[in-house]
Formats: sequence, structure tokens, C-alpha cells
Amino acid sequence: MHLLDIDQLRTFVAIADTGSFTRAADVVHKTQSAVSMQMKRLEDRIGRPIFERDGRLSKLTEEGERLLDYARRIVRLNAECMASFNDNELVGRVRLGLPDDYADRYLPEILARFSRSNPKAEVTVVCEPTHNLIERVQHGDLDLAIITHVDRRGPSEIVRIEQLLWVTSGRHAVHEESPIPLALGRPNCDWRHSATEALESADRAFRIAYVSWHSTAVGAAVLAGLAVSVLPESAVRPGMRILGPSDGFPALPSCKIGLIRARGGENPLADALGFHIKQSLDNLGSTRPLLAPAAE
Repeated sequence: MHLLDIDQLRTFVAIADTGSFTRAADVVHKTQSAVSMQMKRLEDRIGRPIFERDGRLSKLTEEGERLLDYARRIVRLNAECMASFNDNELVGRVRLGLPDDYADRYLPEILARFSRSNPKAEVTVVCEPTHNLIERVQHGDLDLAIITHVDRRGPSEIVRIEQLLWVTSGRHAVHEESPIPLALGRPNCDWRHSATEALESADRAFRIAYVSWHSTAVGAAVLAGLAVSVLPESAVRPGMRILGPSDGFPALPSCKIGLIRARGGENPLADALGFHIKQSLDNLGSTRPLLAPAAE
């Protein structure tokens, strides 16, 4: 009987979540050739193909989809098992910041995992836009933060990559209006810049109808049929319809989600929370069936 390799499964999950072999290589800190070799060995181990070509794209086979479900559970249980044998119980307070867009989707899993391993630790959570969080971390007001990574703002540890998507109400046709009414973040929001630049490049008329820092307010405008917006893939809610080129909406760039930490001495609690953040985001699924080519 062949035993599955945890490291290969972790890489396989990273490919499914990031959408490509190249981006997965960054997540698991391996070269692209090493990732490709791992997937070949994984296919040899289970005796079934897990990827298939569709033109220039690769996608999971039926066997690959079945394996992905097992892989997520195995990787998660492995991490939880190792954490349960950690005799150094951590006590104290750790301060985490993240935008509310990410809090809705990621925070429940992160806090559940962290509290199981560190039941005596206190977590203080601050929800603010990325640029505020970066300043807070730099000033020592936060121990770590989950942010939207943009190169010009400085380095961060990329922990997840998602596709930005156009969304509208599934029950309305506001996306057919001209100019297109948009619900977006404040003027310094990077998703807002991506949306307006894409529409300008496509020569589509638009107007800013609703502005908010909070994803709940933006989502409410979309679901009410009042505006179109852009969201990362995991933030798309029931009742929303995804728009694409066939609807006249140009493709958007991917959204890099990064982790930043405060400078200073050792902080075991922040290190432990950072570990669970990376594990939690690694375990979250992707709704996209298509994967980018192995070579990009």
C-alpha cells in the first residue's frame, strides 16, 4: 500500500487554491520545477492523473477533485495533530488587524484553529483598511495584520492569491445601465483602482454611486440591485452574479493577500497566530475549476 506524502498534498492544495503551479511555488517556497515534480510523483503514487489539459489551461480531473477533498482534510489534521502536542502553552494577548472583507470570510476559521491550540490566549481584532493596518503595524499598535498586498506599499508574506471578480445582483440588471453605477471603496482602495482602470481601458462609461470602507455596505448596494462592484472570489455572496467579458466587463487582476508583522523582539503568540493564519487560508477552497498552465 502506498502512503501519501503530506508535503505533496500541501503543494497540491496550494495549486488548487492559487490557480497555478507558478503561484503555488511561491506559497510553498519551492521552485516551479520542484512543484511539477511533486505533482508527477503524487500522480504516480495514486496511479491516476489529477490534471488534464484544456488548450493552454490545466484543470483538475474527476480523480483530482476527489483527491483535493481528502488532501485538505489530511493537511489540516496533520497541522492540528502537531499543534496538540506542543507542551509550551501560550498565555497573553496578541493583536491582529485585517480588513472587514477578509474578516467575514477568514476570521472564523483562523480564531477556531488558534483557540483550540492556545485556549488561554487573548486575541484583540481590529478591522480597518489595509493602509491603516500597515501604519498600525509599523507603529507597534498591532502585532500582525492580514492585508491586500501591493508592491508599492512594501513587502509582505503572500499567504493567498484570489481572482478579483465583477459582481452584480442576481435578480437585477443594473450592470446593463450606462453609465455603470459602481459601489466601491474609498479613493485609495486598490480594488477601486483596478475596477476603474479596467473600465477606462475598455472604454466603458461608469459613475461612482456608493462609497464605503465596509464590505457589508458595498455588498448591500450590490444585492439591492443598485450597483456593480468588485470582490475577491471568496467574498462573493449568495444572490450575487459574477460578470465577465461576455457581459462587457473586462478581466480583473488577481488579489494578493499578505501577512505583515511588527518589528521587534520575539513574540511567540504572534508567531503561533501567524502559523494558524497561513494554515487556515491554505485550507480554504477555490471555486474556480480551471488552473493556469504549469509554465507562465
